[in-house]
Amino acid sequence: MVKRPVVKELPGPKAKEVIDRNFKFLAQTTQDPETLPIVIEKGEGIMVYDVDGNAFYDFGSGVGVMNVGHVHPKVVEAVKRQAEKFTHFALNDFFYENAVVLAQKLGELSPGDFEKKVVYQNSGAEANEAMMKLVKYGTKRKRFIAFYHAFHGRTQAVLSLTASKWVQQDGFFPTMPGIEHIPYPNPYRNPWHIDGYADPKELINRVFEFLEDYVFKHVPPHEVGAFVFEPIQGEGGYVVPPKDFFKELRKFADKYGILLADDEVQMGVGRTGKFWAIENFGVAPDTIQFGKAIGGGIPLAGVVHRADIAFDKPGRHASTFGGNPVAIEAALEVVEIVKGLLPHVQEVGEYLHKRLKEFEEKYEVIGDARGIGLAQAVEFVKNKDTKEKNAEVRNKVAKEAAKRGLILLGCGDNSLRFIPPLIVQKEEIDVAMEIFEDALKASLK
Repeated sequence: MVKRPVVKELPGPKAKEVIDRNFKFLAQTTQDPETLPIVIEKGEGIMVYDVDGNAFYDFGSGVGVMNVGHVHPKVVEAVKRQAEKFTHFALNDFFYENAVVLAQKLGELSPGDFEKKVVYQNSGAEANEAMMKLVKYGTKRKRFIAFYHAFHGRTQAVLSLTASKWVQQDGFFPTMPGIEHIPYPNPYRNPWHIDGYADPKELINRVFEFLEDYVFKHVPPHEVGAFVFEPIQGEGGYVVPPKDFFKELRKFADKYGILLADDEVQMGVGRTGKFWAIENFGVAPDTIQFGKAIGGGIPLAGVVHRADIAFDKPGRHASTFGGNPVAIEAALEVVEIVKGLLPHVQEVGEYLHKRLKEFEEKYEVIGDARGIGLAQAVEFVKNKDTKEKNAEVRNKVAKEAAKRGLILLGCGDNSLRFIPPLIVQKEEIDVAMEIFEDALKASLK
């Protein structure tokens, strides 16, 4: 029998006390105690339990990290095994074999018939920072083109690529110069008001028309090192572009000698039913930035990249903890677990998508349900014809769902993402959909 979430009181007395202390001693980040007042005590599979004994389905996967589920026994064993040997021996100066083994595996799993190398980092933002240095040094080109609504991190250089929400930029100007942004081909909501589901080719054409006729009128193409993109925009709303977009972007980039830098920090490691999300689009990027899920909850990130743009001298780039041996050992298990889960992700992902599409048809406030694999989202609107954004209902639904034991995270201005651990079963999806609909009905009263 499937386990169900159980919530008695949210937040409970212990949670309230921890949250109060949290804001006294920790700097403000993105925590929202009004919507998600959850103080976790332990996790298991797709479940998390708080300090007051409430049980939740984690359909946020620890913000895209716990793809293999909480405390997966093989990952736990890997951490213990490595911790009993050594927990640190800086890879920037010394050597250890498991780091080499993982790099080889990641290169083999990455598309592209060319020699690859890996540079390890600690977070997705660091991975994107390393990518920018690789592109600059490897191509001798210093400019980048990214997309509106993109999220690539919050550190100072990659903040120049991020264009998700203005609050992320507020107070931190100037960011790194040399970055241009262009519209992402969002089939549901784009500057040209094109229905990209009905006419994907026209939407794709408009993006490249914008590049040629506007951006490249003032930006020298021969100075652009890379297009930086998410194969599915994550924080921007779980936006899936038309299937042929990246093939056309590859052609366009090759025309000008520009690299493709693929940010897989949120969408990689099996989330879409392929190991890398870009595999759904049949394109081999020149760099793949990874992070979040690769370490099974232990911080690890990095870049798989063309060997011909690799750092060529000691000291060009380094990280004391990048490629930590405990994280590497955990990642080796995660890779094998995820490889075995890919057919399952495709199957249950299609099922989740079908269920969310049913809600799109049933409720006026759900304008679009979209996604690939277990990277799914719904977008809330006030009116399906005008597509006016409805962040108020989105926020209410997230709050009501948490009160009923379902953790959902917002994305974009007015969307909710459904990103459970990849081990989720159809029966658990049915329970989650039941809770989601109850939360939705409560929010519309």
